[in-house]
Amino acid sequence: RELRPVGVGVAGELYLSGEGQSRGYLGRPGRTAESFVPDPFNGEAGSRLYRTGDRVRWSVRGELEFLGRLDHQVKLRGFRIELGEIETALEEHSAVERALVAMHQDLARGAYLAAYVLASGGIPSEGGLRAALGSRLPEYMIPAAFVFLDELPMTHSGKVDRKALPEPDLAGEYEADHVAPGTAAEGVLAGLWGEVLGLPRVSVEASFFELGGHSLLATRLIARVRDAFGLEIPLKEIFLTPTVAGLAKRLEELEREGRGLVLPPLLPAERGGDLPLSFAQERLWFLDQLEPGSSAYNIPLAVLLKGPLDVAAFEQALGSLVKRHETLRTRFEARGGVPRQVIDPPLPVPLPMLDLSGLEAGDLESESLRLASDEAQRLFDLERGPVFRAVLLRRGALEHAVLATMHHITSDGWSMEVLLRDFGAFYGAAPTGVAPALAALPVQYADYAVWQRGWLRDEVLEGEMAYWRDRLAALPPLLELPTDRPRPPVQSSQGDLVEVSWPSDLGEDLEAFARGRGSTLFMTLLAAFEVLLYRLTGQGSLAVGSPIAGRRHSEVEDLIGFFVNTLVLRGDVTGAQTFEELVDQARDRVLEAHAHQDVPFERLVEELQPERSLSHSPLFQAVLV
Repeated sequence: RELRPVGVGVAGELYLSGEGQSRGYLGRPGRTAESFVPDPFNGEAGSRLYRTGDRVRWSVRGELEFLGRLDHQVKLRGFRIELGEIETALEEHSAVERALVAMHQDLARGAYLAAYVLASGGIPSEGGLRAALGSRLPEYMIPAAFVFLDELPMTHSGKVDRKALPEPDLAGEYEADHVAPGTAAEGVLAGLWGEVLGLPRVSVEASFFELGGHSLLATRLIARVRDAFGLEIPLKEIFLTPTVAGLAKRLEELEREGRGLVLPPLLPAERGGDLPLSFAQERLWFLDQLEPGSSAYNIPLAVLLKGPLDVAAFEQALGSLVKRHETLRTRFEARGGVPRQVIDPPLPVPLPMLDLSGLEAGDLESESLRLASDEAQRLFDLERGPVFRAVLLRRGALEHAVLATMHHITSDGWSMEVLLRDFGAFYGAAPTGVAPALAALPVQYADYAVWQRGWLRDEVLEGEMAYWRDRLAALPPLLELPTDRPRPPVQSSQGDLVEVSWPSDLGEDLEAFARGRGSTLFMTLLAAFEVLLYRLTGQGSLAVGSPIAGRRHSEVEDLIGFFVNTLVLRGDVTGAQTFEELVDQARDRVLEAHAHQDVPFERLVEELQPERSLSHSPLFQAVLV
């Protein structure tokens, strides 16, 4: 991107120069300026480089290797994927003449990959294609859907028309290998899988992950299994038994053995008296009392809006959003030293608008960034409220920026997706006067806080705490990392961000290694992180924190609220284990921790009473996300 040559083996974009080069695109000055750039390597005035958009690298033999098109890169569940790599792998299959891969979006499954296949003879089986790809590519690059075409759509100029590729028929997926449920448990589970994956029916022998499932969808599946069977199963069970038939047998075993934690139902709570804070909210409230002048727990969101903006509809959508989600109109008052939630009635949300349209381009950007930074750091008063605010910047007739900020006590990362989805629905429906098709919320966050306080106590809490006491016994109070300066007596929120890119083949090797150990990429990286910490500190007993969504009930999936919890992952490195043994240890402890994730981190600290200090966080000082 920065016109700097790269070394052998490093991927970059191919630029062309020379006497045979065109001067540009006829009648398209914008496209010409984008693709024909000044040549810094040629002394001749007016010389140009042509950006091909091809991603290539030099081999050690001095050959250029084509890696795909830059405009065919997509990002899926955090992974950057080169679609051309999947297409090449498919076309090397003997039954495939030509293949294309595209990313699609589905409300149930989210983003997923679809492969379009032109067969060279008879139509190959999807299982065979998946197996062939699985031997070469990581799991996240295996398409969730396969579409077999008689011919590829072409443009008038003879190129493949990717925009004309049909939407995958999810209803017709996996019909050839369909095995119907044979028991009542299999029938219920098949229905739950279809709901989570957005499929009309599911074969009892099909793998959850081959059907397009991933860890977030597995969490939703577990919530629905709990509702249907009254049994709490750990995430580990989906990995160990990823088919309907296998999981049905496992659930029957748990039922017979009387095992599995049965959680009380999450129902609307009485609103007559005081409403408690959740354990996570209480910790943030305490920190706000301790350091009232801090913006460390502000969650800012800045979105650039291009095109005509209906300001009245925008304000109406904000009001509808706050009316739907009680957390956005909740304040926190202390009564007798104990914080309580106070839910205000829904009122219009103030939307101040600042007009920057008269500024020059350079001043416009700098002023927008300044305002965004100031807004992100403006403090909240948790007692007086509100805990959610928005400002509109008018950058031009057809360009605006919205700066929305909320306090972490009322939201988390998952909530941002809910906020954008619901706001989009309200904004789109506002001019029509018809309410959007959003399902009614069965509970609100305050109901969850009452439920959490009600069941996580006495014998239940003691049973869960027994695991954590045993797992975290004799844990050193501090990770003694070698630093350039002494640890300050009071930690601050100052920090920095360092970005490092890894070669794609390293990621692929790690994925393949993880699959071979029955692990995930996260578990493998956790083991590697523990090795690094061990080498830096000499401490074999380690604790690493890791956040999880904390939404194990289907009723809270569509809520804006502070559900995220933090797990303490214990590692024991002796220096004598093989790395494979450390990965196995990390896998088992991650799955165990997920099985006991209902204990909030704040309650864990309260019960275990580690040595407290303002200079560092309790139980762990390193986090892997």
